[in-house]
Amino acid sequence: MTGSPGQWVLLSYRIPREPSAPRIAVWRKLERLGVARLGDGLVALPSDARTRESLDWIADEILQAGGSAMVWLAAPASFAQERAVAETMRAARAAEYATVLTEAHAAAGLADTERIRVVRRLRSELRRIDRRDFFPPLERDAARAAVQALTGDEPSTAVLIEEDA
Repeated sequence: MTGSPGQWVLLSYRIPREPSAPRIAVWRKLERLGVARLGDGLVALPSDARTRESLDWIADEILQAGGSAMVWLAAPASFAQERAVAETMRAARAAEYATVLTEAHAAAGLADTERIRVVRRLRSELRRIDRRDFFPPLERDAARAAVQALTGDEPSTAVLIEEDA
């Protein structure tokens, strides 16, 4: 590789333990974003307009709850450090895709109406995972194919799962 590691957006924060509702809400939002947890009160995402805005909003929420928060733009000191963070994020998404794959395989023997319900839920779950999947693992394609197979559609004629409603 040439050049330097990419830019990341970091959120450094502290939030009061009580009341617990704001702390739990922040934790859930960070989980939905798929952040890498670098340390206690320090999370990171690859930097783009969406991730910066998302962490800015969460920082504002933390401040309103009486905590402290700062959003930083930074780059890892080496490619090895960046790869380690990316691999942690990739492994987390791989586990999520593996769960979808397992559920899709389990749904194969269901009656049509129940299978259709499961397909809708799994497609929705795939969309949620895709939104936080910055470093796609191999499990992504297998999970998508397994959900698609439940519909009986040929992959060559299928529209991308993200576009399905």
